[in-house]
Amino acid sequence: MKFSIERGTLLKAVSQAQSVVERRNTIPILANVLIEAEGDSVSYRATDLDIEVVDKVPAQVEKAGATTVSAVTLHEIVRKLPDGALVTLTDDGVAGRLTVEAGRSNFNLATLPKEDFPVMATSEYQSNFSAPAPVLRRLFDKSKFAISTEETRYYLNGVYLHVADADGGKVLRAVATDGHRLARIDADLPMGAEELPGVIVPRKTVGELRKLLDDDEMEIAVSVSETKIRFATPNITLTSKVIDGTFPDYSRVIPVGNTRKMEVDAAEFAAAVDRVATVSSERSRAVKMSLDEDRLVLSVNAPDSGAAEEELAVAYNDERLEIGFNAKYLLEIASQVDRENAVFLFNSAGDPTLMREGNDTSAVYVVMPMRV
Repeated sequence: MKFSIERGTLLKAVSQAQSVVERRNTIPILANVLIEAEGDSVSYRATDLDIEVVDKVPAQVEKAGATTVSAVTLHEIVRKLPDGALVTLTDDGVAGRLTVEAGRSNFNLATLPKEDFPVMATSEYQSNFSAPAPVLRRLFDKSKFAISTEETRYYLNGVYLHVADADGGKVLRAVATDGHRLARIDADLPMGAEELPGVIVPRKTVGELRKLLDDDEMEIAVSVSETKIRFATPNITLTSKVIDGTFPDYSRVIPVGNTRKMEVDAAEFAAAVDRVATVSSERSRAVKMSLDEDRLVLSVNAPDSGAAEEELAVAYNDERLEIGFNAKYLLEIASQVDRENAVFLFNSAGDPTLMREGNDTSAVYVVMPMRV
């Protein structure tokens, strides 16, 4: 195998591959990327047995062939090469070595046979549809902060993607929760997605998928089965197992009777929460919100480190309310707001609070209060 490729193109492909491979694994070949050169393109395949990514890029192929080499080492080498360099990769197949050349630099890397590389079994996909990259990016970006990191409740370790009923008919919905906060994001249902089985997309997959969704003009082909989900662009295919478990009935925790309404500038609110939380103890990070007519006072009282208070002008004309929250949760929710105003809907100091962007109900967040 022998081919030449521009450094930038190679770096992009190898960086996607090296982020998928598991750093600590007992199967040496899982640390490698499978490089296959044929025709006028080269494909780079990496897997951790749960996710598989294949990136196909154009190259000048002198001799077709395939081999596997350490993804992390190759990425580090390519990253350190000068911009615009032409990189030539040669594998002689017999010596078990891959030569990487660029200008005066020459590297010789150990390889493992391509036959040992595990390829993810193909799946019969029940649902196939296309969605623009910005739509998928919004669904996953706005919900991923609420994914649980608690391994015991593994069914919460991802984003639940499914078809749901909303006011205007059926929607494509992403939901994530960790029991303390919840995000529910809706998008118009794409053509062909009506039969989509509800699947839980794992946290790592959501992170890897983000790299595919950077191009706003891109249409992403999505295929879903009971056990796998696949996202594909013309050059990159990301296939992942889904979490085998049942996502809880999240609709039960979304409050419907919250009538006390506060409207606040989202950026000002986030900045104020961030400032007062500076003195709170790391463990609880509790911030108290005291609401009076058109006035919000954010305060923190940490006996060990001090106290802080900040007043904000808000739109609120209900009875006085004092309620406490984890500062981190408030910041994460406020940072999801794309519009100018965030609307908070309260019931009492002990009930879940609802947050949305203005009058838009396609993105709804729930956060549990805490005692202060």
